[in-house]
Amino acid sequence: MISVDDITLSHRSATKRWKETGVQLHATDFMALVEQNHQFNYLLWHAEDKARRDDMGFEFVRDAKRAIDKYNQARNDAMEAMDKALIKILNPAPYTSCPVHSESPGMMIDRLSILALKHYHMKLQTERLDVDQEHIESCQKKLSIINQQLDQLALCLNVLLEEINANSRTFRVYFQLKMYNSPTLNPELHAAETNKG
Repeated sequence: MISVDDITLSHRSATKRWKETGVQLHATDFMALVEQNHQFNYLLWHAEDKARRDDMGFEFVRDAKRAIDKYNQARNDAMEAMDKALIKILNPAPYTSCPVHSESPGMMIDRLSILALKHYHMKLQTERLDVDQEHIESCQKKLSIINQQLDQLALCLNVLLEEINANSRTFRVYFQLKMYNSPTLNPELHAAETNKG
């Protein structure tokens, strides 16, 4: 059985550890896929921060935007890898035999990862010494909301996993059909290839 508590603990502990030592992957089995997905969200988070700089020149921003594109694709691939593994682990009922959940478990784990990053960074804001009390109180309120979101999403994932095990609900994986990275589907990319010839 997949443990949602283990997943959320992995997100929290990996974020803290990576801030101190850099990204290093340690988990095994299904949790290795959870950690890989979280790694790409972590790297994406920091690339997004860099892309907002307007004092480093256009090359810096361009490189950050390219990194965002790369990490976002890797994040989606990792989500799909989790769902492929979960199909083998959970053996969900056919989609014709019971209601289909709108999100796959992999998508929900990905959202838990992003919320864990929001929680970590918002908590840092509540501990700053270089801001006024209004900033601290505003961030404390936001942190409370993030905690509620984390708890609710973890509960929803727990319920979904229980329903999948009981064959009373299932999920489908359509796999992301990302077009912007494909040289044959993105019109800008295949136009560039045509212009080379």
